[in-house]
Amino acid sequence: MSKSKIDDAELFNEVHGDATYPENEKWHSHLLDQYKLYVEMADRISQRRATANTYFLTVNSAILAFVGYITPKDANENLWMLAIAGIALCWLWRALINSYKNLNTAKFKVIHAIEKRLPISPYETEWSFMGKGNAPKLYRPISHIESGVPWVFFVLHGIVLVKTFPWH
Repeated sequence: MSKSKIDDAELFNEVHGDATYPENEKWHSHLLDQYKLYVEMADRISQRRATANTYFLTVNSAILAFVGYITPKDANENLWMLAIAGIALCWLWRALINSYKNLNTAKFKVIHAIEKRLPISPYETEWSFMGKGNAPKLYRPISHIESGVPWVFFVLHGIVLVKTFPWH
């Protein structure tokens, strides 16, 4: 991500008229509605992320299950191609995890900036209590955990590749 801090001038539109927050009740109502919508969209990103992880987990498991099924039958002369496909899937999976991580990071920076204009800041406070992702005993960011799973499959596909590639 190119910016580490949200610029209020980019995020908030100028309040028109003589009234300013908090006197402008309509502006505050719109802010709260947009905040609710934005938090909902952040939650949807997390749901899409979980769905993508489930998909990649299923496909990688199916590939390795197929390799395990075929191997005892000595029909493994082309299994190295499946291993390469599995390695490529792992690389794409990891790239997708990083993309979702960056998107969620940006979304929560915006949420924290919006919360500065609201009476309470629950997400910012929660993030502070959890050590802002820098205290593994309190909280280990999910992206750090989930990014290890593609590596496990990457290694397993690599073993299949080494064992089945026609080296001679």
